[in-house]
Amino acid sequence: MNPQLDPALLEKLQALPPARRAEVSDFVDFLSAKDRAEALKDFLAVADEVAKAGVPALSPEEIEAEITALRAARRNQRPTNR
Repeated sequence: MNPQLDPALLEKLQALPPARRAEVSDFVDFLSAKDRAEALKDFLAVADEVAKAGVPALSPEEIEAEITALRAARRNQRPTNR
């Protein structure tokens, strides 16, 4: 999805009265929580399989290094708009 808010969606939100905008905000929070719950479920399923396979857990430093490397790889894949 485009990282910028869709102008048509923004216009619709701005046209709503404050009470309805609050409902929209609550719904977005609900959707985010649902996504996090599903991601946690998926993670725990994988974690169980990894533990059963006897793969040693990563240290916090190793996890941070993996995240840093993934972010760098994603940055390098992004098309430049220059």
